[in-house]
Amino acid sequence: MELQQHDLHHEFPEFKDAIHRLKTGNHHFAKLFDEYHRVNKDIRRIEENEEPLTDAAIEEMKKQRLLLKDELHTMLRAYKA
Repeated sequence: MELQQHDLHHEFPEFKDAIHRLKTGNHHFAKLFDEYHRVNKDIRRIEENEEPLTDAAIEEMKKQRLLLKDELHTMLRAYKA
């Protein structure tokens, strides 16, 4: 089974330039961006069975990833506006 890509460039290709500008010019965005990608990488490693974890723990990590993605998307939309 192929795992779905969740990095921000795949999630929001229309914001490619905004992602780059905010990563380099907004400390808060850069911090959230790094946290999002850390959580996403951890989830991928677990889903690829490289690291065992309970279903509840995986679901909690996915919720965290979704909250981060929502906040980042809000910041991207505001930047483009």
